[in-house]
Order: sequence, then structure tokens, then C-alpha cells
Amino acid sequence: MKSVWLTVIFALSMLAEPAGAQEKNKMKTWRKLTPDEEEVIVKKGTERPFSGRFYDFYEPGVYVCRRCGAALYRSADKFKAKCGWPSFDAEIPGAVLRRPDADGQRTEILCAHCEAHLGHVFSGERLTPRNTRHCVNSLSMDFVPRADLVKYFERAIFAGGCFWGVEYYMEEFPGVAQTTAGYTGGRTERPSYEEVCGHKTGHAEAVEALYDPRQTSYEKLARLFFEIHDPTQLDRQGPDMGDQYRSNIFYVSAEQKKTAEKLIGDLKEKGWDVVTRLDPAGVFWRAEDYHQRYYRRNGMLPGCHRPEPRFDKGPEILRP
Repeated sequence: MKSVWLTVIFALSMLAEPAGAQEKNKMKTWRKLTPDEEEVIVKKGTERPFSGRFYDFYEPGVYVCRRCGAALYRSADKFKAKCGWPSFDAEIPGAVLRRPDADGQRTEILCAHCEAHLGHVFSGERLTPRNTRHCVNSLSMDFVPRADLVKYFERAIFAGGCFWGVEYYMEEFPGVAQTTAGYTGGRTERPSYEEVCGHKTGHAEAVEALYDPRQTSYEKLARLFFEIHDPTQLDRQGPDMGDQYRSNIFYVSAEQKKTAEKLIGDLKEKGWDVVTRLDPAGVFWRAEDYHQRYYRRNGMLPGCHRPEPRFDKGPEILRP
């Protein structure tokens, strides 16, 4: 596994190179494939049904492209289709390309980063509420278990009111491999929801977003954060009031802090009275299971968060 900093340096170096050179350099970072993997990933073959290592595998984590390592699918979106191949009813936003298959009947799916062949996507089978099935070859994927995700992906932590809504929009953003609702910024170890609501822990409801730097950037996530909540409200967000609902960025590096400061400056220049706090990241405590992917699991839309294009216009866009 290549370290993230090497990936970032490599990406920056490509900016000054011709497109052809960029493509060749990108290919140098691809993993060496076995003959069986090449048959599927490059030659668009199909592994034997029920033979793949991920067919009957349901551990929590993220599935990544076997060739380039880009994030593809979350384990929470995997289901038992009993078709002989791993099945998912959704991809990580922006991670998968769809193209008409050479047979003229099916739709091929490929890794959006390196165009490795993954398999095919089908709809209308009514196997899940999403009515979609990504039928993927195990040979096209690797798996990163949940315990190793923070080592594999970049990390960002945002607090902007109720974590249900923040997580919903973060999870929908291209390149975000995993989101976790939790508590941070306070004093109490292993806090419960009731303790945090009691205003004695100092913790904020927050969301940890693990993102793939091949597909997005911290600045894009921070811009999203400022546009899905109101950063001018102090210790509240809409009807939710209290210090646990404060607007707060918990940066994990000096570069993240610098980026957040720049964006806050941009918003203030446009007339937004931003009160968002910037604090170094501390221990992030995972919230109770029933808080995770709350809106997604319950088939609901956020009620306390409404996206607004704050970087495009000033506060007057909200005035009647």
C-alpha cells in the first residue's frame, strides 16, 4: 500500500506534464496483476460464479480497486443477491463509470480512476429498495477493513449541528469512502448521547469523513461543510440549540487548518459573519449505532440542513 503523501506528491507533479505523460506516470502506480486478475480487469473477463473471495464476505470496511486502489464500494451497501458474485446496490459517489457493454445488451461498470473492468450493473430486479445491483468480480477488488481505514484514506472532521444531516451530505459527496457520526472536542471519555446533550462533556456532535485523495480534496469537503450548514449561528443550528451543535472544524494537519482559514476568509469577504471554531483534532468517539447513517437507513431527508451556495453570493441570497 502506498502512503497518502506519495499519492499527493505524485498528483501535484502530474499537473505540469502533458496528458500522455500523466497517463504513463499514473500507470506506474498501478499494482502488478496476476494472470487471472489481468484476464478480468484488462481483458474484461468474468471469474467463475461462487469462486470469488468476496462472494460470501460481509466484514465492515471499504472495497477498493485492485489495480489503482481507488475507493469503490462501502460494505454497508453490499447485499446477498445469491447470483454467484459480490453484489452492491450503490457505489461510492463518482467512483464507478457506466458504459454500454460490447454485447450490446448489458451495462459495463469500470473504476472511474483507472477504468479497470469491474463487472456489470443491473436494474429492475427489485432485490433491494434501490432496485440496483452492481455485479462485481472479486478479482477486481481489494478490501480495507474498518480498523485500517484511517491508515488508508485521508481524514477530516466537521461539526455543524445535528450529525445526522452533516453525515448525510458528506456521505453523498464524490470521493468520500466512509463517514462516522460521533463526538469530539470535549473532556469526557466514551461519552453517551445523553451525556453530550447534558452540556457537561464539552463535546460537539461531529462527523469523521474518510476520503480518497485520488477522487477529491480536503478543500472541496470543507467548502461542502460551509454550504450544508449555517456557519454564522453560534452554538446552534436551526431549532437545535446547545454547545454540542456548534460550528467547528477539527483539523488533523497544519495544511487543513490553513485551508479552513482561507475559506473562512473568503466567506467573510462576501459578508458572512462566520463563527466557526478551528481546533486541533483530538480523540473522536464513535456515536451509538442508531446514529450511523440515520437518514439513509430510515429513508428520510435531512430536516435541519439545507445546502446554500455561500461561496457564490453573500447573505442577501437568504433575505426575502
